[in-house]
Amino acid sequence: MALKWLPLLLLTASSAASQPPAAPAPRAPDSAAVVAIVDRARAAAGTEWADAVEFFCGAAGRANRADDPLIKPTRVFDNLYAIGRNSTVVWAVTTPAGILLIDAGYPDQLEQVLLPGLRAAGLDPNDVRYVLVGHGHSDHFGGASYFQQRGARVALSAADWDLVENPPAAPPGAPAPAGLPPPRRDVVVADGEPIEFGGLSITPVLIPGHTPGALGFVFEVDDGAQTHTAALFGGSILLSNRISNEGMAQYAKSVERFAAATRELGADVEIQNHPLYDGFGAKLERLAQRKPGDAHPFVVGKESYQRFLTVMAECARAELARR
Repeated sequence: MALKWLPLLLLTASSAASQPPAAPAPRAPDSAAVVAIVDRARAAAGTEWADAVEFFCGAAGRANRADDPLIKPTRVFDNLYAIGRNSTVVWAVTTPAGILLIDAGYPDQLEQVLLPGLRAAGLDPNDVRYVLVGHGHSDHFGGASYFQQRGARVALSAADWDLVENPPAAPPGAPAPAGLPPPRRDVVVADGEPIEFGGLSITPVLIPGHTPGALGFVFEVDDGAQTHTAALFGGSILLSNRISNEGMAQYAKSVERFAAATRELGADVEIQNHPLYDGFGAKLERLAQRKPGDAHPFVVGKESYQRFLTVMAECARAELARR
């Protein structure tokens, strides 16, 4: 099936993700134009995505931290597990051919977080055969080289393989990176070309802005006799002052691209690799208390998922208007 989402406008690494962080400035009162944009975001959010509006449009946004609280490794769907920290999640998808990871955590937290998390979830780390990386920052590819050395494939977009191999220079006096080295260039992911593994088909969507080759993923998950379509936007901008104007404009377009792709593919499950703004913790609690016949807390529905992306896009436009 030909996928029909929006055309892709690519920027170079220097114009988007590798732009040095801008110095934060006191926020002036919003203009009438900005207020109108934020009002549209709030209308789309309703009560379900109120946290997302405050995170992206308000003052609640923050970056993930390497010492944020750990989550209990959780089987979220029959074939999907969440492992890691409440701000940086590794998703493990089980298949007859082995485990596919979406992201691999921090490079210095393999032994402390990822491996014990897999085991606590009842998964054998030796069964990891594929690592699909959302974008080329070390908190996403960190543990990938461990599995690569044991025969697993590692997949990333071409632009972000370039970023992994040629990262921006560290600030003067910054400590040397700790932990595992980056993975070696392996599978190059192409926009819209499904990744097939163990009977699983994952559709990748290029969503540049946070990095030049950030990716979103769409794939099926099982809940008993029910099959749903999960979508993960793998390049969320958590702190907008770190991104250039050009990068923010591209990011807004990328959210629109992902909305078009997920609408076509029927996404009704929302998950994130940085779930700081989508009620992740509350959903895990509801999942732990779920009884037979109860609705699944991560199944938000197709219309609601599109409203979630509308919030992200409108808040990106609000940030641009503020500038």
